[in-house]
Formats: sequence, structure tokens, C-alpha cells
Amino acid sequence: MFRPLFVFIGTRYTRAKRRNHFVSFISLTSMIGLALGVLVMILVLSVMNGFDHEMRTRVLGMVPHATVESATPIKDWRSLAEQAQSNPQVLAVAPFSQMQGLLTSDGKVQKVLINAVDPLEEAKVSIIGNFFKQGSLDALQPGQFGMVLGDKAAAKLGVGLGDKVTFVAPEVTVTPAGMFPRLKRFTVVGIFHVGAGEIDGHLALTHVQDLARLQRWQPDQVQGIRLKFADLFEAPRTAWALAQTLGEGDFYARDWTRTHGNLYQAIRMEKAMIGLLLLLIVAVAAFNIISTLVMVVTDKKGDIAILRTLGATPRQIMAIFMVQGTVIGVFGTAIGAVLGCLAALNISSAIAALERLLGIKFLNADVYFIDYLPSQLMLADVLLVCGAALILSFFATLYPAWRAARTQPAEALRYE
Repeated sequence: MFRPLFVFIGTRYTRAKRRNHFVSFISLTSMIGLALGVLVMILVLSVMNGFDHEMRTRVLGMVPHATVESATPIKDWRSLAEQAQSNPQVLAVAPFSQMQGLLTSDGKVQKVLINAVDPLEEAKVSIIGNFFKQGSLDALQPGQFGMVLGDKAAAKLGVGLGDKVTFVAPEVTVTPAGMFPRLKRFTVVGIFHVGAGEIDGHLALTHVQDLARLQRWQPDQVQGIRLKFADLFEAPRTAWALAQTLGEGDFYARDWTRTHGNLYQAIRMEKAMIGLLLLLIVAVAAFNIISTLVMVVTDKKGDIAILRTLGATPRQIMAIFMVQGTVIGVFGTAIGAVLGCLAALNISSAIAALERLLGIKFLNADVYFIDYLPSQLMLADVLLVCGAALILSFFATLYPAWRAARTQPAEALRYE
């Protein structure tokens, strides 16, 4: 197959053994350095994508996109839900009430937030039902005072399915004998594991009518409604519009950006900053090609002079070394991309195996919002990294190739 002269010679120089073995070693290290830079960049971006994905699906799938609440108990939440669903952005509505307090069992105590829900309606706005280890959300029946706990809270209290726990409410009951804490016995009817320490350790679910009785409300009274939107990133605007529609003086709306927005924005910012820093690492690896080609040009001055005397133009000489540098960049990028994709696809299981082998946890759910290392490989990131590496590799060839093109045949052959 016909190939232009500069392509033939450039690719041959890439494979040829040089008189100076140090130049060959530098060429190899340049390729390896570029491959490692691409590998690490793909791997780290995939891990950050994994954190972003888990934040969206697990944490933001558990919390409401927005809530509409009132300072006093809402008597007819269904009419409120109908008004909210008139907004095309609202996909689903569910009632809720909340109360903070303590759970106790056999002298063990755990602080919890009780989230009282209607199981049928809650499944429309939350994905909690996907994470049950034992029992189910449907086990919460009105009047039975059942409770669903996260596995970390259950483990700390030492309880399992069917066991009893005592909830200590922050309010007190005033009697002629004095003030006593308001207590209520609940039966554990379900245990879930989301993988987020805050949720698994401090969230408890019960039926909304049971909590209403504990708060001495009417059975159909609730604290507010939880909303699921078509676009969660439109939550602030949609929640504000709902508050205006329902009456800002009577109701107030809160969206997820007020409760978990800082964490999500931190993940997005970290991905951008880490990506930029890793791009600089790839740039350093790519610009090692400059030193490699400068050494090659010095090593091949005699060959350049002979080609010039045979009629090769400066542009052809320049193209030869640009081809050589580009080949190094292409091979380094390709090797790094393949290894990076393999690493990104297997990093989660590899870290899990390493944790089991060493008996330690690299990610503590009490510190991070998940207790494992997620990874999500995205084609767009792979193409972006490879494209950036190839562009940097190409620009790295320009200066050495320009120096080769300026070589004077007579001066170069004087020392051959």
C-alpha cells in the first residue's frame, strides 16, 4: 500500500533501534507516561461520575425534591396535593410528618428522625422500597405502630425484625404527678440498607397516622406534602412557584438544594477541579515527547542532511518528526484508554476485595454519604480525555519538528 515518504520514514523511526539507547529509553518512558496519565484521568473521572450518579439515585432518590409545609397541621392534604399536581413539573405527591427523638432498646440509645409516610403514596416519590433487607414498606399499617429502621440504627440498638423499640419524643406529658417524657412502643417491621451513613443510621419510618396519634393530631392531619419533579434541577424554581400558588403566608416550600445541594455541588466542583489537575499531568506526559523528539533530531542529524541533499523539503522533514511524535502519542493514548476503561469497570469490585482482604474500610459511611467506591464509565469522558491527550501530543511535536526542518545539510554532514 502506498504511503507518503514522510509517513514511511516517520513510522520507521519509531520502530528503529537508535545508536543512542538513552533516546530509545526516553521514547518508551514518554509513551508509558502518557498512557499512565490517560489511565489515571479516565479512572478518576469515572469514580467522580460514580459519586455523582450515586448522589442522584440514592441520596436524592430518598429525599424529596421539595416539600410544602405549614406551621400548623394540614387537615386536607389531598386538596393541597391536587393544587400542587396542577403544575406540569410535579410528577407525584405524598403526605409526611416528621419528629426527632430517641429510640431505646435494652439500655441502648440512638438518635433518629422519624419520617411518617403513607406507604402507598411514598413509593411514588421515594426509592426507599428498593433497599429493604428485611420486611417491606407495605408492612407499615395504621394503628399497628410499626417502624422501619436503617440497618446501622438496628445494629446499634441490637434489634431485628419483630423486636420492640421505645421512641422517646422531645415533648413532655404534664400530669398532676409532674412532667414525664412522651413514650411510645414500636415494632420493627422492616430494615433497609441504602449505603449512606446518615440515612442508614438516623432515619426511621412509620405510618403517618401513627405519628399523628403520637402528636395528638387528627388521623388525617399531616405536617406537609413531599413532591417529586420531572426535573430535579428545576426544583428551586418550581418550589417557589408552588409556594406562590398555594399562598406564601400559609405554606412554605423547601427544595433539596437547601438540604443536600452543598454536597452535590461539591461533588460537581471536585470533578471539574480534579479533571483540570489530571489534564495537567497528561500535559506533562505529552510534553515529554518534546524532549524525546529533540534527542531524536540530534541523533538523526546525519539522516536529515542526507534526505535534504536528496531533495526533501523542510516541510517534509518537519512532517517526518511530527508523524513520529504523533505515533508515540497515539500508542500511549490508546494503551492508557484501554487500561483506564478496564480499571474503571473493575475498580469497585477490586476495592471491595481489598477491603475484605485487609479488613478495613476505605470509605466510612459516617464521613461520606456512601460506604463503597462507585465508578461509572462514560464514553464522553473517554473521548474527551483521548482527544485532549492527542491534541497535546500533536502540539508537542511542533517545536522539535521545526528544529529538524532548519537543519543545514553541510553543517550536519561535517561531523559525520
